[in-house]
Amino acid sequence: MTTTSPFPIVAIDGGAASGKSSSARSLAERFNLLHVDTGSFYRHLTSELLRQGVPSGDLPALRAALGRLEFSTRLEGRSARMLIGGRPAGEEIRSQNVNAHVSHYAAVPEVRTALLAYQRGQAEVARQHGFRGLVMEGRDIGSVIFPDASCRFFLHADPAERARRREQEGQTDSIAERDRLDSSRPTAPLTCPAGAIDIDSTCLNLGQVVDLMAGIIAEKLG
Repeated sequence: MTTTSPFPIVAIDGGAASGKSSSARSLAERFNLLHVDTGSFYRHLTSELLRQGVPSGDLPALRAALGRLEFSTRLEGRSARMLIGGRPAGEEIRSQNVNAHVSHYAAVPEVRTALLAYQRGQAEVARQHGFRGLVMEGRDIGSVIFPDASCRFFLHADPAERARRREQEGQTDSIAERDRLDSSRPTAPLTCPAGAIDIDSTCLNLGQVVDLMAGIIAEKLG
C-alpha cells in the first residue's frame, strides 16, 4: 500500500512489552482500523502443536501437522481472532509453557510460511467488514508481512521497564531470552525495518506513544 492508498495499513513491530498491543488497539479505535495481534497467532499455533505433541525440532512431524491445520478468523469488536479448526484460543496461550516454546516454533521457517498468507489475508477481512484500514502488530510486519505498509513503526523500551510492565500484567515472560531468539533467527528476525519509524517508549506513557503515532498516521493519510 502506498501513502495515498484509500485502505491504509499500519505495521507495528517490537519486542515483548514494548507497547505494541496497547498502542495498536488505541489506533484501531481512533482510525476505525481492524486490529490484528500476530503474536497471539503464534501463541495459539504453539499451544495447538504442544497439545498434539509435535516438537518444534521434528520437521517431518511439524510439516504434517501444519498441513492438517485450518485457519479462519472471528471478529471480536475491532480485533481479529484466529481460529484453528474452528476453535478460538483460550487463556492457555499466555501460559508459562507457551511462553517457553513460542519463540522456538516461530523460528521454524515452515511455521512462518504456514501463517504468511493467513496474516496478509487479514487485510481482506478488514475490507469485507467495512473497516477503514488495518493495524497489525508483531515482529516481522513491516519487514515481511507488509513491507509496503502506509506506516511502519518499531517500538522498543529498556529491558528493565519492559520487565516491570510484564510484572504489572501478571505475566512471566523471559523477555531477554525471547528477544535473543527472535532477533537471531535466520528467517524474519525481529529487527527495525529500514525506513520504519523507531520509537523508544521507555519514558513515554501510552497516551504519548499513541498520540505520536496517530499524528504520523494522520499526516500520511493527508
